[in-house]
Amino acid sequence: MAIKHLVWLRNDLRWLDNPALYYAALEGSIRVLVTATPTQWKKHHESKAKIGLRAGLIRRLFAKLADSGIPAELITVDTFNDLPDALEHYCLSHGVEHIWFNQDIPIDEQQRDQGVSQQLRGKGIESHPQSVDLIVPNAVLSQQGTPFKVFTPFFKRWLSLLSMQDWQPLPEPAPQGEALDFIEPEIHWDQTYRDDLWIPDQEIAKQKLWQFCHTKEADYQAKRDYPMEPGTSTLSPYLALGALGPRECLFAIQYVCEQTDRRWQDSIWLKELAWRDFYRQLMGHFSFLAMGKPFKNETDFIRWNQDEALFEAWTQGNTGFPIVDAAMRQLNQTGWMHNRLRMVSASFLSKLIFADWRKGEAYFMSKLVDGEFSANNGGWQWSASTGCDAAPYFRVFNPTRQSETYDAKGDFIRRFVPELKTLDAKSIHNPSPAQRIECGYPSPILDYKAARLAAIQSFADLKEIKEHK
Repeated sequence: MAIKHLVWLRNDLRWLDNPALYYAALEGSIRVLVTATPTQWKKHHESKAKIGLRAGLIRRLFAKLADSGIPAELITVDTFNDLPDALEHYCLSHGVEHIWFNQDIPIDEQQRDQGVSQQLRGKGIESHPQSVDLIVPNAVLSQQGTPFKVFTPFFKRWLSLLSMQDWQPLPEPAPQGEALDFIEPEIHWDQTYRDDLWIPDQEIAKQKLWQFCHTKEADYQAKRDYPMEPGTSTLSPYLALGALGPRECLFAIQYVCEQTDRRWQDSIWLKELAWRDFYRQLMGHFSFLAMGKPFKNETDFIRWNQDEALFEAWTQGNTGFPIVDAAMRQLNQTGWMHNRLRMVSASFLSKLIFADWRKGEAYFMSKLVDGEFSANNGGWQWSASTGCDAAPYFRVFNPTRQSETYDAKGDFIRRFVPELKTLDAKSIHNPSPAQRIECGYPSPILDYKAARLAAIQSFADLKEIKEHK
């Protein structure tokens, strides 16, 4: 007998708290289809690390579904444009009458889903789009019904809406008969990534979540800015690919806070998850953000520095600023970068080298195992002072000061810039010319004070032009 309900998964590779999977299973027997679009991933600058982790998560998901008696298949096409025909052929071949999927936010993904739904509707196949993968799935709007452009009022409204909704994660679908033989999905794309750091298993991600909430969440505010402190959750790769749902994170925060007599609304880690919602909703409201445009349109007239040698030095971690180089080498070697250092390195590129922030945005996406389009775009526009609720244009991170504050002993620098490991805790942040020669470490590629003043002047000139229009 044909299975009429198909669950179409993309960046939501989990069986727990998955709206499309759960609600489809309530309607009857289901089958699962995962689609891969490697050429589209390349167009979107997705990293080999993220694509490799995705492959592992698909295998684990298929094994779990087989144990539950739920058939699952993977089909690979080049781009989103190929999906309507591919899904039409699949659905007609398998007697599918209903397709279920969780909605995405970026414009390409929205058009993908609309194209598939429209073509299947013409064949009598009904689409059931489910809520976007956010903690607060509905639009968070002001009293005037407009999107928030500043995070703080967004967060207040977000919290009030959160208190009015059912925040319990959805359970996994019930077993669907006897277990099936596990059939290895045919995966033909590059699967090389640091699987010693990111184990491709939803259960492992869930264990990491609860361990973090029990042992580190209360101290998150105090320790999150220090790259040598294991104070962050490192769960972002699992959130980016949907192996872990944001409501699962909310539930863990609320449970642990209640057990320790703390207000869950005061959790700083919860606030970080709200930032994720904020950036994703922004991209939904303002589709031009997905098209390489700055939120502050006047900043599109800035003349960015086109020096490719400076940009290349930044990408390779050879700027002569130890904390920036350590951060970039961490990214290149592991596919991940500490959040404080993302701000430091992004500020260095966009405010000191004064390179176009879009180049940095694309480079980060091409390396990050946890690359999320909206969060990465929001972070880069914040650093470059081009975005919604961005850093003031005159705010420029001093990399040496950041290094002295957040890596005081220089241990993080020693880990990723080993040529400096013999230097003392003071000089390692800004080695002397003689020390640089001895260690084989480059001279600074720019003068911080001069570069800072030049960037501020460029933004000030832009502001003056805007005011006189």
